[in-house]
Amino acid sequence: MKCVILAGGKGTRLSEETNLLPKPMIEIGGKPILWHIMKIYSSYGINEFIICAGYKSNIIKDYFINYNANNSSLHIDLESNDITFETSHSENWKISIIDTGLETNTGGRLKLINNYIKEENFLMTYGDGVGDIKIDELIKFHNNHGKLVTLTATVPEGRFGAINIDGDKIHSIKEKLDTADKFINGGFFVINKKALSYVDNLNQQWEMEPLSKIAADGQLMAYKHRGFWKAMDHLRDKVQLDDLASQENPPWKKWK
Repeated sequence: MKCVILAGGKGTRLSEETNLLPKPMIEIGGKPILWHIMKIYSSYGINEFIICAGYKSNIIKDYFINYNANNSSLHIDLESNDITFETSHSENWKISIIDTGLETNTGGRLKLINNYIKEENFLMTYGDGVGDIKIDELIKFHNNHGKLVTLTATVPEGRFGAINIDGDKIHSIKEKLDTADKFINGGFFVINKKALSYVDNLNQQWEMEPLSKIAADGQLMAYKHRGFWKAMDHLRDKVQLDDLASQENPPWKKWK
């Protein structure tokens, strides 16, 4: 199963960092948050990624093209032009970095990578959030209910749009959170390709019109996650995640 990561937005609420880097390339614990997200999936055997790039996509491309050089001591013989890597930090990842436009919205980015996905279902998440989600259980939950979309619902910090859940079925999505709401959209989706037909144009935000219609049709289910989850939305989030990532065992770390 492939994992699609949305990594094309401008990240304007984190402009202190994103004036130089796309948000997924902002480092926490010395590595881009995008790397941490990919390691979460890889620890569950998910090693094929489609990165929906846009803003400053060249930085994402350069990072992975030069992955060994960026993560290893190396020796260069300028006379022979030979390069030897002293240590190996290679991953068994297959990565497609797709330019999905500078202004394209999240629904449009998914629509544009439709042809790169041949399987019935795919995983999807955002390039700015980490958590200790059990990806194997998420996939099993999706396969068992047979609906088009599974959304990981997590407990909020208090500033995200909320979702209305009855049992495991999602009935509606609210733009603003009120004190009666408990769960929010934490990303980490499993999506049936048929759900992309709900995206009408490249300007649509996946989280609004398409998901709302999918929910209204009874095709949106919630995988309830009560463990750690945090998105890097503002500078304070980056600082908090950087502190956590610098620890020996960050709460989202599933790999050795």
